[in-house]
Amino acid sequence: MNEEFESAADRVVVIGGGPGGYEAALAAAQLGADVMLIERNRCGGAAVVTDVVPSKSLIATAEMMDEITRSASLGIRITAADDDHEETPDHDRVVADLKAVNERILSLADAQADDIHDGLIRAGVKVIKGSAKLVDRDRVEVVEKNGTEYTLRASTILLAVGAHPRELDTAKPDGERILSWTQLYELEELPEHLIVVGSGVTGAEFASAYRALGANVTLVSSREKVLPGQDEDAADVLESVFRAKGMNVLSRSRAESVKRTENGVEVTLADGRRVEGSHCLMAVGSIPNTADLGLEAAGVKVSESGHIVVDGVSRTSRPGIYAAGDCTGVLPLASVAAMQGRIAMSHALGDAVQPLKLRNVASNVFTAPEIATVGFTQQNYRENPTDIDTVMLPLDTNPRAKMLGIEDGFVKIFARRGSGSILGGVVVGPRASELILPITIAVENRLTVDQLSASFVVYPSLSGSLTEASRRLHRHL
Repeated sequence: MNEEFESAADRVVVIGGGPGGYEAALAAAQLGADVMLIERNRCGGAAVVTDVVPSKSLIATAEMMDEITRSASLGIRITAADDDHEETPDHDRVVADLKAVNERILSLADAQADDIHDGLIRAGVKVIKGSAKLVDRDRVEVVEKNGTEYTLRASTILLAVGAHPRELDTAKPDGERILSWTQLYELEELPEHLIVVGSGVTGAEFASAYRALGANVTLVSSREKVLPGQDEDAADVLESVFRAKGMNVLSRSRAESVKRTENGVEVTLADGRRVEGSHCLMAVGSIPNTADLGLEAAGVKVSESGHIVVDGVSRTSRPGIYAAGDCTGVLPLASVAAMQGRIAMSHALGDAVQPLKLRNVASNVFTAPEIATVGFTQQNYRENPTDIDTVMLPLDTNPRAKMLGIEDGFVKIFARRGSGSILGGVVVGPRASELILPITIAVENRLTVDQLSASFVVYPSLSGSLTEASRRLHRHL
């Protein structure tokens, strides 16, 4: 094996090209470092190739189907051109061509991966296609895809290796009938009956999307409610919508095994019940890609779950080695991974930096309706009911929501009693991911409910519910 002994001063080696890796590489290049990024697959990592970009593209198609369905309540009728305007049920006229949908999704992912690669090259980053592992605190062993092997020396190393779907020994994905979320995009026909095992964010999003696309869906949840860990009021609304749309939600039902049948799959639950379907999606969590990374040899500490332990500026237990993204277990969000990567490089290369503030992180569940959250939660409120004020305003009272036929959803704001400082919020409804931004800005900049309510909003608009909710939290002095 060849070894590169040239000076490692200001050389940054990034292992992994996902959001944490490529954003770190761009930040380091901007700060004048010699940057090398090693990625075994495509730039953008799993987030672009098999996770965020593909799943949200699928969901965007499902949202369009959902809007078409909702348009009937607005007085819109879609009729076939050759049936003399004879009306038939919506699902007979509007169908999803899953093969075309998935072809589009994969092409979008490819285009995004290419854009990220080209952007890295333009920034002066050397992109190496291959795998890498730590040899020591300042050395990385590289094996390129063409078989070339060598060792790189570096002043700073960033690990951004991501995670992969967790598998059960009794429910191994086969890519045909039993699927992980990375394998869904090979399907050419819409599943007749999709059984989704796991009611966390991933399971709920795909269950919502495939139901909107026209598949029969059964959601197997081991918890009492879908989306454990999310706002309880939001989870209640979503589960109610799921059931109203014909989804079969099996609560407190743990899946023991999944097996192929002659024409589909059979899921056996812990209580002995069996559920039959055409396909099964396993969405039971993820495992960090930290095995065989040389962490022990380099003295990098990991948790019991295998995640790399980091502090607020993304430092690991070994000076000079940083980590970002899903491999750290901080928050499995592309936005958080990117921020961790940028913070790491600012800290390593002597730029101004602030530690990651998780309370300011906005997140979104891309179901229908969407669920967006930031800052304090309902649990925080229950723990401090004398210090926090809260208000929840249903969206169906909003005039714009009435015009759009939106019946499900709400806006919730948490504020500090006395000062009125906005501590957090929840938005449930279409495009909640866009509506959460004013609350996120308020949390980040410590704005008060009076400052938010004094801001002019367009009438009618969904954002009007944000100012209305903040007005209801005003306290007369």
